[in-house]
Amino acid sequence: MVASASGSSLTRHLAIETPENVRLEHEVAGLGSRAAAAVIDQTLIGVLFLALAILRGVTGVGGSWTGALAILAMFGLWYGYFIFFEALRDGQTPGKRMMGIRVVMVTGHPVSPGAAVIRNLLRTADFLPPPYLLGAILVALHPRARRLGDLAGGTVVVRDHPQLVARPQAAPVITHSPSPPLATPRLTDADFQLLGATLARLPDLAPDASQRLLSALGMRLGRALAEVDPSLDLATKLATLHQDETARRETGRGLGSQWMLLEVRQRERWDEFALLSERARRQGLDSFAAAELPAFAARYREIAADLARLRTYGAPTDTVARVERLVAAGHNALYRSDRGGFRRLWRVLAVESPAAVAGARWYVLAGFLAFMIPGTIGYRMIRDQPERAEEVLPVVMLERAAAGAARAAAGDRYVSVAISGRPFTASWIITNNVRIAFFCFAGGIFAGIGALVLLAFNGLLLGAGAGHFANVGLFAYLGEFVLSHGVLELTAIWIAGGAGFMLGYTLIVPGRLSRADALAAAGRRAVRMLAFAVVCLVVAGVIEGFVSTSGAGWAGRFAASGITLTFLAVYLGMGTRYAKGYAAGGD
Repeated sequence: MVASASGSSLTRHLAIETPENVRLEHEVAGLGSRAAAAVIDQTLIGVLFLALAILRGVTGVGGSWTGALAILAMFGLWYGYFIFFEALRDGQTPGKRMMGIRVVMVTGHPVSPGAAVIRNLLRTADFLPPPYLLGAILVALHPRARRLGDLAGGTVVVRDHPQLVARPQAAPVITHSPSPPLATPRLTDADFQLLGATLARLPDLAPDASQRLLSALGMRLGRALAEVDPSLDLATKLATLHQDETARRETGRGLGSQWMLLEVRQRERWDEFALLSERARRQGLDSFAAAELPAFAARYREIAADLARLRTYGAPTDTVARVERLVAAGHNALYRSDRGGFRRLWRVLAVESPAAVAGARWYVLAGFLAFMIPGTIGYRMIRDQPERAEEVLPVVMLERAAAGAARAAAGDRYVSVAISGRPFTASWIITNNVRIAFFCFAGGIFAGIGALVLLAFNGLLLGAGAGHFANVGLFAYLGEFVLSHGVLELTAIWIAGGAGFMLGYTLIVPGRLSRADALAAAGRRAVRMLAFAVVCLVVAGVIEGFVSTSGAGWAGRFAASGITLTFLAVYLGMGTRYAKGYAAGGD
C-alpha cells in the first residue's frame, strides 16, 4: 500500500493505493476545522468536569471512596476523552463529527487504539508553548497537516463525507430532446461479448453443435430473452437481443454517457453495499455468515472496478466521491487490524508491554542514569552544604523534616493517613505519578530533552531531600516511608523516561526508514513501554496509599517491598521471550 500527498495550494490530499490497485483520495483537514473541533471537545470536557465537581460537592466527599472515584474520573476524562472516541468511535470525537473530520491511519485504515493513545498523549508536547502553538504551526505547514502526535502515531486527520453514502444520487436524466432516451444495457459486459462471439461462430458449426450452444446460451440469458418477442425462434431471439443491446450501448456512447450507464446499472448494488459496509463498520465482519464473507469481498472488488471505470469515463466529482467512499469503507472493513477487545488489551498489557520494556533496556538504563546521577549529586550537595537545603527543597519537605524528630519520638510515620482517607490518597498518588510518566513520555519527542529535564529535576529533588533528612538524623524515618512502594514507583518513572528517550533518539537517528515511518514505529513500542509503567504506578500507588501511609512497621514494609520486586520480576518475565522482536523494531 502506498500513500502520497497531492493537491493544490488550497487543499491537501492523502492518496492511498489499495491492494486492488485502486487509488483512494482523502482531503486532509486543515487548521480551521481541527481548531473548531478542539474548541467543541474542550467545551464538552469542561461541562463534564463541572458536573463531576458539582457531584463531588453535593455528595460531600472528603477522603471517602466517592472522592477517590471522582479524582480518577476527572483524570480519566482529561486524558481519556480523545483516546476513547478516536479509538472506539471511528476516529471521531463529538467535535470532529460535528466538523465532518476524522482521524485515520496514514495508510487509510481506521485509526488503531495504540495510535489513538500515542497521538493524544503527545498533545502535551503539541500544546507548547500555550496555547497549542507548536501543534498549530505543524498543522498549517506540514504537507499532510500532521502535528507531533500524528507523526508518532502514524495518523492523519481527513475530511469525512458520510452524506455521499447515506444519500444515493438520483438516476441521471438526459435532457437532449432530439436524442432518443437513454437505454440501460441489460447484459453485463461479459455476457454481451459472449453473445456476440457465439452468434459469429454459428455459421461454422454443425447443426447439432449449434443447437446445443444456442440452448446453453439461452438458459444463461433467460431473463434478458424474456423481454424479446416470444414468437421468434431461439436463434432469432438471440440475434434480436444482440442488436438491441448494441443499440443501447451505442446510444449511451454517442451521448458520452458511459458513466451514466454504469451508474444506472450499478446504483442498486452500490446502495446494497453501503448497507453491508455500514454493518461491517458497526458490528465487524464476525457478524457475517460464512457464505456472506466471500460475497462481501467480491462485491467490494466489483465496486472498486466501478470506481476505476467512473474515473476513466470522466464521471462528475460527486459520483466519483460517493463510490470512492464505498470503496474506502469496504477497504477499511476487509483490511482493518484486529482489535480483539479485552483479549487484545490483555495481550498488550501482559505480553507486549513487558516485551517492549525488555527490548528497550538501553533506553530504560538511560532513564535510570538521567534520574540517579542528578539524585546522587543532589544528595552529596546537601550533605556537604546543609545550608543550601532551603534554596533547593520545597517548603513542605523542609517542614516535614523540621517536625520529623518530634513525630518519630511520638511513634508517628513520615505520612500518616486515617483509614477513611486512604482511598482518596491512593487515587491522588496514582493520578499524580501517572501524569509525571505521561510528561516524561511526551517530553521525549523534543530530541529527548524534555524527558531528560523531568527525570533530572525529580532525581535532584529526591536526592537533595534524602540528603537533608540524613543531615537531621531522619534518613531511616524517610526510608521507612519509601521502602514499600519506592522501587516499583521509581522503576516505572525510569521506564516512562526511557520511552521518551526512544522517541527522541528515533527523531534524530531514524535509520533506514524515513523519519516519519521510524517515529511511528518507535511510537508503537514506546506506548507499550508506557503501558507497563502505568500498570506499575497503579500498583505502587495502591501500596503507597494503603501501606506506606499506615502504621505498618518495618516488617510489613519489607514484605510489601518484596511483593513489589516479585511483581516486577514476574511482569517483566511474562514478555521477555518476545523482546528480541521488539529490539529489532517489531510491533
